[in-house]
Amino acid sequence: MKLVLENAMDFKKSIDAVSVLIDEAELVVSKNGLSLKATDPSQISMVDFKLGKEAFKELLIDSDIRLGLDLDYFAQVMNRAKAGEQLVLELEEKNSRLIVSFKGKSSRKFSVPLIDISSNELPSPRIEFEASIKLKAEVLQDALKDAQLISTHVMLGVNASSFFVKANSSKGELNNHTSKDDASLIELNAKKECSSMFPLDYLNDMIKSASNETIVELNLKSNAPIHIKYGIGKSFIEYFLAPRIES
Repeated sequence: MKLVLENAMDFKKSIDAVSVLIDEAELVVSKNGLSLKATDPSQISMVDFKLGKEAFKELLIDSDIRLGLDLDYFAQVMNRAKAGEQLVLELEEKNSRLIVSFKGKSSRKFSVPLIDISSNELPSPRIEFEASIKLKAEVLQDALKDAQLISTHVMLGVNASSFFVKANSSKGELNNHTSKDDASLIELNAKKECSSMFPLDYLNDMIKSASNETIVELNLKSNAPIHIKYGIGKSFIEYFLAPRIES
């Protein structure tokens, strides 16, 4: 197995986006590229990562390979990537290690131990969403920062004319509305008004790897998991997060 990516930094950001929620998982290598799907330890969120074959300068593989990784450690190794460096991933099957090489002004090579992970194929939740929104990441990131002043949970929702973020506690109340006429709200389609409440720390983790101008897609349904999707370089990250159901 040999995989070559021209931009090590983009892959580093993708691994950050996964490892912020997932401790360990299997990275699946196939002729179609790389993929990873896993739930977090509490099982209230799921991440689905894909990097297609077209993203690779080289993708040499005889058959599908599953690489069990301690994602926290793998992310630490990837954090050593520098701008302009090329990334090479190779399998040292004999010693059960992933060889991670950064090639730029100098060449650096890390040997990452593989771990045994027994995992089943995870189906993505099948939800008939009531609303979809596309907006610049900074809109959601700013709204969540506002909500942090108020509560540990936040309500996300839409009505016919806007996307809204709400929070309330003994500290006070937040009402943040972004009109569909606002240039930063790219698209809003709603069959009906809907909203759900989510843990704020999970949402922050899910969008921290998105740059300000990244277009984030949200799919919502009242009292159902939220679906969040965006791109990092040539990869795509999808998340599902279970709601907090209030009695």
